[in-house]
Amino acid sequence: MTDAPAAATALVLATHNPHKVDELRRILGADLGSLELVVYNGPEPIEDGVTFAENALIKARAAAVHTGLAALADDSGIAVDALGGAPGIHSARYAGTRRSEDNVALLLERMRGVQDRRAVFVCAAAAVLPDGSEHVEVAEWPGEVLEQPAGGGGFGYDPVFRPDGLAVSSAEISAAEKDAISHRRQAFSALLPWLRERLG
Repeated sequence: MTDAPAAATALVLATHNPHKVDELRRILGADLGSLELVVYNGPEPIEDGVTFAENALIKARAAAVHTGLAALADDSGIAVDALGGAPGIHSARYAGTRRSEDNVALLLERMRGVQDRRAVFVCAAAAVLPDGSEHVEVAEWPGEVLEQPAGGGGFGYDPVFRPDGLAVSSAEISAAEKDAISHRRQAFSALLPWLRERLG
């Protein structure tokens, strides 16, 4: 008689952004083992933190409380040197419409004629367990803001962000290439050992 497979432990992914769901399933899929990633369908909390890490934890805590499951969340965005770190934690709602096209247009308008175009994509990845234990990791992906959008892949600010070491925007590389080196990959890879230690 063979042993029955171990029951999967469910992890709720605390986002309503379908692009993030797809990306995180690709990034985490092979590394989760028996952990099953499920989509969150509960209410969105008020993200009133002042850092990416604080907002990621707010989202993960809300999902953990709502579902009773271990929860993962991220808060991410672009921070531009010449704009004093803006849009930063306000990246998703920079233009006030929550439309990526509007956010990108506003960023390019404010960067018109600016010589220093250095920027970083930032991701804070957070995990909160039903017992209240929690952990967060923050990673950065450095690069620069382009003068105009290029490429049709990715989402958010990808078309106007050229990562260091590449000659193209992060919207011009394949999903697999981005998944291997992005800020989100780095942050969640750093978070996984803590998660595995507690969930098996």
